[in-house]
Amino acid sequence: MGEVSDLCGVKPHVLRYWEQEFTQLKPVKRRGNRRYYQHHEVLLIRRIRSLLYEQGFTISGARNRLGDARDTPHDQDAAVRLSGAEMQALRNELGNVSAMLGEALGIKPGAQAGDAHAASIQSSGVSAPAA
Repeated sequence: MGEVSDLCGVKPHVLRYWEQEFTQLKPVKRRGNRRYYQHHEVLLIRRIRSLLYEQGFTISGARNRLGDARDTPHDQDAAVRLSGAEMQALRNELGNVSAMLGEALGIKPGAQAGDAHAASIQSSGVSAPAA
């Protein structure tokens, strides 16, 4: 629940409340009453947050809106947009993964992927084609 709370920008007690108010939100509960949210439920939480916090719906209005089969794909896309902070966190994580991968492959920081290939060709004694 903590991860979903952070990912969606909603406090855990609010998620528990929404589970009571929105019948579509039913995370699997396992040992110790821990909640496990599936991908579609995370998207639903973001949609609920958008309806309540950004679009100004009441709980009842949001409930009705979610039950409305006429939702447009554009509205669904708005629910999954990342905030600037979420996007920056993903970029940072991607940078960390890239750095770890580069380190594992022996690529120096700041080097391009082609540089490692050229270095491996040069170390094998084969001349690289001119660019």
